[in-house]
Amino acid sequence: MLPSDQPEEAQARGPIRSEPGSLLEHVAVAVFGIDEEGLVRYWGPGAQGLFGHAAPDILARPAARLFPAGPAAAPGPAERLAERARTLGYWRVRLPVLHRDGSVFDCGFRAFPVTGPTGGSVVMGLVSKGEELDRVKTNLAFLDALFETCPIGLVMLDEDLRYVHLNQVLADMDGMSVRDHLGRSATEVMITSDGGEFESMLRAVADEGTPLVGALVGLRTPGRPDRDQVRSVSFFPLTRAVGTDPGVGGLLVDVTDRERALLEATAARQRLDLLDRAAARIGTTLDVDTTARELVAVAVPEFGDASVVELVEWLDPDRPFDPRLPLFTRRIAATTTLPPPADELVGGLDRVEYPPGSSIHHVLSTGRPLCVHVDEDFTSRTVVHRERARVLLASGLADLVLAPLVARGTVQGIAMFGRSSARPAFTEQDLSLAGELASRAALCLDNARLYSRVQDIALTLQRALLPNALAVSPHLTVAHRYLPGSRASEVGGDWYDVINLPGDRVALVVGDVMGHGVPAAASMGRLRITARALARHGPEPEDLLAELDLCARESGIELATCLYVVHDPHTGRARIAGAGHPPLLVRHPDGTVETVGDGLGVPLGVGGIPFRSISTHLPESSVLALYTDGLIEARGRDIDTGLTALRTELGRAEGSLEEMADHVLTALLPDAPTDDTVLVLARIHAATPPGPA
Repeated sequence: MLPSDQPEEAQARGPIRSEPGSLLEHVAVAVFGIDEEGLVRYWGPGAQGLFGHAAPDILARPAARLFPAGPAAAPGPAERLAERARTLGYWRVRLPVLHRDGSVFDCGFRAFPVTGPTGGSVVMGLVSKGEELDRVKTNLAFLDALFETCPIGLVMLDEDLRYVHLNQVLADMDGMSVRDHLGRSATEVMITSDGGEFESMLRAVADEGTPLVGALVGLRTPGRPDRDQVRSVSFFPLTRAVGTDPGVGGLLVDVTDRERALLEATAARQRLDLLDRAAARIGTTLDVDTTARELVAVAVPEFGDASVVELVEWLDPDRPFDPRLPLFTRRIAATTTLPPPADELVGGLDRVEYPPGSSIHHVLSTGRPLCVHVDEDFTSRTVVHRERARVLLASGLADLVLAPLVARGTVQGIAMFGRSSARPAFTEQDLSLAGELASRAALCLDNARLYSRVQDIALTLQRALLPNALAVSPHLTVAHRYLPGSRASEVGGDWYDVINLPGDRVALVVGDVMGHGVPAAASMGRLRITARALARHGPEPEDLLAELDLCARESGIELATCLYVVHDPHTGRARIAGAGHPPLLVRHPDGTVETVGDGLGVPLGVGGIPFRSISTHLPESSVLALYTDGLIEARGRDIDTGLTALRTELGRAEGSLEEMADHVLTALLPDAPTDDTVLVLARIHAATPPGPA
């Protein structure tokens, strides 16, 4: 329906506004429409205020009445406005208009055609007084000039305290480009150590409209992480006039030089904050390399421009440190923010040698941090490799702090922190901070070292208790995989076995002892050996699990799972019994995958509930998949989703059993597994029928 076809009350609705943020958002806008015959077909309430005509007096009348008369031979303004809008699709122009009282004044027009469902079109005009447009443009030009030339920092934040607009002066104070500010929160750029007080003040301005005048704030910025600043800040709420977005405006002045006392207090809080972050971020795992990387990540760039962690390689761990002998270290973590050639210092040369009498020897002998100046004297006494000494001198590093990594009386290694000449030199307070960082990191490194030793023992024990070679049968081809969990988790109790039984039968067994470390590995070995011994006597699968359950309870094994499968090649059938273990999967020759024996029994060690078994037919060339939960359960993926994925990938896998096993593991565990994982695949071969007598 075209505007002229609408009822008059619909045409008298509120004025149409332009898109937010345009000039028309800030001035009164009149809206009217001209049809193909040059008649007024739409008349908004704003049009009556601008032109003076009420809707009944102007609708269906020539639009030429809205403009002063021109030369008789030339097209009138209304006709030209409609023609240009239909030709160009959108036309913006300044034209004089005629008020109902006979006065003439300049207006700005934006005209565009609108086509109705019946095919007819109306040219819509949006009109504002020229003097109002000029006033808004002048105001905006003033604001632009203010942001360009004002010598103090200016900023506009939205209601969520994110940067919307700022001047170059403030960008320079922050050491960041204007573009890098936009969209970031104020507290993300202006980093304080006041427990959230600054953010609360900003929030009060935004939410309550309470201006903040001349407050002193100590802060750092991501662009100048090494420079403590004190700023005098004033913030005020931005109005919500004519539908503009709410927000906060601000003026900021750097008064660092006159507020040195506050600066020193801010620096002290920064050091305490760094220690707090170090306590939270260093030692999140029991992995030596990860702990070292966490230390350098905490230190750079806030404390220094570069950081290195090296572990000592003792020739004889039982002998005390001898400063008269060369010292060898292994670099396990390093980072820098400096440009080349400084990056060469943190890359390569994993093994480092320090000659007797070096600064490193001094630090390890005294057990206290040492600050050194990077010069020819230092490099000649400490750096063996001449090329590396040259790179260090050219790196831009001016000062180094060397801090020993000592925990429980054991020297772990050394941490180094470096600063360029562009930053303040290390102070006594910085030296103390470096020692505290190194002390905390050393304790975490020692914990990780001890844990790694236990991990190695558990892994060695577990591998010793797993079968060296599985039983071989002409009726069964087997591929097996065991993947230990990552260093961040302890070795588990996963196990598996293939056992030849009387009558050409073959038993497949997979289990998992709950828990980690040496106890789990020992319990796993006990259950595997017991299962192998029991299986040779040929009990039914459910009876074997009952004996294993009794063994678990007598051995103090609280919880373990097991899946036991016995295949008879002469009948083509298999009996399956389970104790709380993920179910057997069978891939049939046509590629379909079947789940067999889900939920057969409770875990071993529970006791009191009898086990049961089921029987199923296994056609020739079908593939059995036995596995532990490490294959199908992971962080962010529940066990049902993992089981569905395993069924899918088992159905897709092609080639030999070895290739199928690799395909499944690659698909389900693209990264190192967080938990121990066992996968056993077995392909069925039919028994050869006996020949004629």
